[in-house]
Amino acid sequence: MPPLKSPSAHATVGGVAAAVVAASLFGATTPLVKHFGAGVGAFATATLLYAGSAIGAGPPARQGGEPSLGRRQLGRMALVAALGAALAPACLAWGLQHTGALAASLLLNLEVIFTVLFARVLYREPGGRRMALAVALMVAGCVLLGARGGGGGRSSGLGLLAIAGAALTWALDSTLTRPLADFDPSAVVFGKAVAGAVLSAAIAWVLREPWPAGIACAALVACGAVGYGLSLRLYLRAQRALGAARTASLFALAPFVGAMLAYGLGDRDGALLVVVAGMLFAFAVYLHATEAHHHRHRHEPVDHEHAHRHDDGHHDHVHVPPVQGEHSHAHRHESREHDHPHGADLHHRHGHE
Repeated sequence: MPPLKSPSAHATVGGVAAAVVAASLFGATTPLVKHFGAGVGAFATATLLYAGSAIGAGPPARQGGEPSLGRRQLGRMALVAALGAALAPACLAWGLQHTGALAASLLLNLEVIFTVLFARVLYREPGGRRMALAVALMVAGCVLLGARGGGGGRSSGLGLLAIAGAALTWALDSTLTRPLADFDPSAVVFGKAVAGAVLSAAIAWVLREPWPAGIACAALVACGAVGYGLSLRLYLRAQRALGAARTASLFALAPFVGAMLAYGLGDRDGALLVVVAGMLFAFAVYLHATEAHHHRHRHEPVDHEHAHRHDDGHHDHVHVPPVQGEHSHAHRHESREHDHPHGADLHHRHGHE
């Protein structure tokens, strides 16, 4: 069988594009959440962000090309909602109230490091020398930001620690979400957002946290709709094509977008260190985005269901009558061995030496 190149290459390009757009939308919300969340309770902020996320996702309406969630996914959905839609945004909101938006935005790059490590440990996703160098550059950037925070200015140690906690929690959430990326993204985002908003609202009520009013309330909901709801749908589509680690590496663009917006809004304390850190992060993102993974590999026989096309080099079963475009149904893959560029997508989660 000749090497397969175009289908997987197209899927990878689409995944990269989805990840970049998702990162840009999410990154732009960080300085906005700091501005409109001033004086608002951390869990109250999380509630509004993920209420907006539910609006951005829209009620799930299964399309022919997407498999629906089942009972077996409910436990994982509850866990990622608690981590990613309640605890992580609350840590972010609290941290933003105790540090500058510029430093906080860039420090969120820690999520990439944590996600790469989690994906490596839990899923054995491959990582080459370029990825290792990129992670090292991000660590160096975080050290510079820590030095900036320790030197006075707008950033406090506890604030930076809270941002790091948000990055750690979101990284665990992203890693645990990977198996859900094969299902209808609107259903996953909507379910996670509703569960997270309800949990956060309950905690905010128990803690008697202050809530915003008027424009601030509407702005936080809007940030959630675009930066969390729509962004997460695109993130899940990217994970489907690229795997958890590479999608997270591209998502490192998000903190850089947030940092640029924060700088434009007037947060310029310690700008020299931030610029150097930003350059390190930017080069790290480039290394991740351009890393190629190509080797001869074997697909074991498997029965599963997911959205697929018949021109991707992996789905050659027959329909009577023929089916065009993306669709979903239970199907079987026979054993196959071939060589082509690929990511850690649904069909390439094999082990590596």
